[in-house]
Amino acid sequence: MAGGVPMLLPATAQEEVLREMLDIVDGLVLTGGDDIGGEYFGEPTHPTAQVDPFRDTYDFALVRLAADRQLPVLGICRGMQVINIAFGGDIWQDLPSQYPGRLENHRVLTDREKPCHSIEIVPETFLSSIVGDMPDGVNSRHHQAVRAVAPGFRVSARSHDGVIEAIEAYPQYRILGVQWHPENMAVDGGSKQMRSLFRFFTGEAALFKQAKYIHTNNLTVDSHCDTPMLFADNHIDIGSRSIARVDLVKMEEGRMDAVFVVAYIPQGPLDENGREQAFDMAMSLLEQMQGQIKSNESHVGQASSFAEADRLKSTGRKSIFLGVENGYAIGVDISKLERFRDAGVVYITLCHNGANDICDSAVGEALHGGLSRFGREIVAEMNRLGMVIDLSHSAESTFYDVLEMSSAPVICSHSSARALCDHPRNLTDSQIRELAAKGGVVQVCLYGGFLASGREAGIEDALYHIDHIVKTGGIECVGIGSDFDGGGGIAGCNGANEIINIMVGLLRRGYSGESIAKILGGNLRRVVDSVQSSKTK
Repeated sequence: MAGGVPMLLPATAQEEVLREMLDIVDGLVLTGGDDIGGEYFGEPTHPTAQVDPFRDTYDFALVRLAADRQLPVLGICRGMQVINIAFGGDIWQDLPSQYPGRLENHRVLTDREKPCHSIEIVPETFLSSIVGDMPDGVNSRHHQAVRAVAPGFRVSARSHDGVIEAIEAYPQYRILGVQWHPENMAVDGGSKQMRSLFRFFTGEAALFKQAKYIHTNNLTVDSHCDTPMLFADNHIDIGSRSIARVDLVKMEEGRMDAVFVVAYIPQGPLDENGREQAFDMAMSLLEQMQGQIKSNESHVGQASSFAEADRLKSTGRKSIFLGVENGYAIGVDISKLERFRDAGVVYITLCHNGANDICDSAVGEALHGGLSRFGREIVAEMNRLGMVIDLSHSAESTFYDVLEMSSAPVICSHSSARALCDHPRNLTDSQIRELAAKGGVVQVCLYGGFLASGREAGIEDALYHIDHIVKTGGIECVGIGSDFDGGGGIAGCNGANEIINIMVGLLRRGYSGESIAKILGGNLRRVVDSVQSSKTK
């Protein structure tokens, strides 16, 4: 009735089978049913509970895998309780004996299509925007209920006795749970409000399906990750799920085809020893990344061009591009540029936090008033070699000096809009317009401090920055550079597996598939292709 195609997933304990099934569907409805065992939230199981241990194992595995893939999830009755426990909340195991207050009738087993008690919808929640006030009430068939709400969720409805009747994770994640049974009240010309709940859910699934389609038909790219920073102390294998926000498992879950992984070099002293240590550190990090790629070559390859990334995708493999963050690694030896180019480095961020021999930084004391004389030689040589110049972290003086003299477009691999968050690392509207006029691109950074001031940032903030840059410089001058594993990560997009949420958010805002394809890789491709095709040697 709501426009979806229902598919019943068979119960199984085989996670690989569950993964394959979840890759087929576009949304997950968790139905009502048996009670939940107390071991899932650290309690003995209540004597009144009627538990099916296999059902518990299946449902909790399903929720975890669906959440990893960012599927829209609707939980009904038991399904809402499973969601709450899976994300760190708990439940009343038996309302009549445990709840500290007088209860309404929550366990009507007859007339399932009729409401038995009223509820109050919390204003300004997603649920309120879907169903309104629900003056006719809801039906209930439960004696277990949410007690402590999971982190990241909020209560969106209560019954008049205080029992939680709905929870949601919107707008960060597309997960909604209701304690009643809307499927019974929606049928045979029943409640319009209950039908609207299912229409909303199938609409969310349709957005997710469209996002998957965009990924299938385009190369999706993140322009800045710092994952090698984690190698030394954490024994990470990018082929397995790890503490890193970027690994091949998360890339697959989030429909991310390619990432630019950088060798980050902190700014040190401008002397011979410091410069050599910086170069050695950069080469070591690049070699470690290449070792990781070699160890997982059946699933990933190093790409030096977008054409190579296309070929890798056609064989079912991910792509890793290499970059160097901080031209300090060049020192004062311009020949090191060719050594980086020969290692497959595609872009170099001219500076980090503090001036180096090339240029001034957005933070710290200025030494050159923009580009140094050596910095101008670096710009010309990078143009000649077909290496992309990255101006994230650069001072405004450096930014305008580079735009004036570079014969090729440039990027800001992980920066955001200063008009929305006044940080010197972000670009002013004038910079955005000048960058766009020169054919460049600014990749919105998912570091909270560059998205919002004085509060925690979420995915909506990143979308606002994209909107602003599009309005300021046009649809062709914006992309995504997450800064994952270098401090990046926000609620709603906290790792490579959650990048698809950016696509869904843009679809909800009315962006076309063509525009989203530009933002999620097409614009960056245009710049990189232009730089590489214009090299003179």
